[in-house]
Amino acid sequence: MKRSLKLWQIGGFIFTGIGGVLLHFLYDWSGQSIIVAPFSAVNESIWEHMKLLFFPMFLYALIEYKYIGKDFGNFWCAELIGTLTGLFLIPIIFYTYSGILGTTADWFNIAIFFIAAGVAYYLEYLLMKNEIDLCKSPNVPFAVLCLTALLFVVLTFVQPKIPLFRDMMTGQYGIFKGE
Repeated sequence: MKRSLKLWQIGGFIFTGIGGVLLHFLYDWSGQSIIVAPFSAVNESIWEHMKLLFFPMFLYALIEYKYIGKDFGNFWCAELIGTLTGLFLIPIIFYTYSGILGTTADWFNIAIFFIAAGVAYYLEYLLMKNEIDLCKSPNVPFAVLCLTALLFVVLTFVQPKIPLFRDMMTGQYGIFKGE
């Protein structure tokens, strides 16, 4: 089972990598469809790039749970910890390196996404493999992931005017360009 887990986590990294790249462009490819906006990047803010990691990881976790998740009592706890770690790494790495250098590089911004995904899936693997359960109930982490999904959807349309939500290309906030 542990070998299978490793393959599932590698598959998750690949799925998330491909899914995140596709979601980066999906909003524009769809003619800026309001239907795909909650799940894809609507601008070049750090927040929108965090969505690119979250939704493929969450979708993959739902698929993974069907096939192997029930074999791990800490599955949803590991998923929550891994996903949140990946989500936190994106702004931490971005703001740290851009603050130190005073500039950004597109290639490194892309690399941040893959670094965060790799760390997230590796952490999930370690937690499940070693049966480390930091959660009291499997329902709570799943509920937190669902609430996180809802938060991403809501904050696609109503964004606070803080740097995390600021489009780095236009300086604007949110989906509605007139804001």
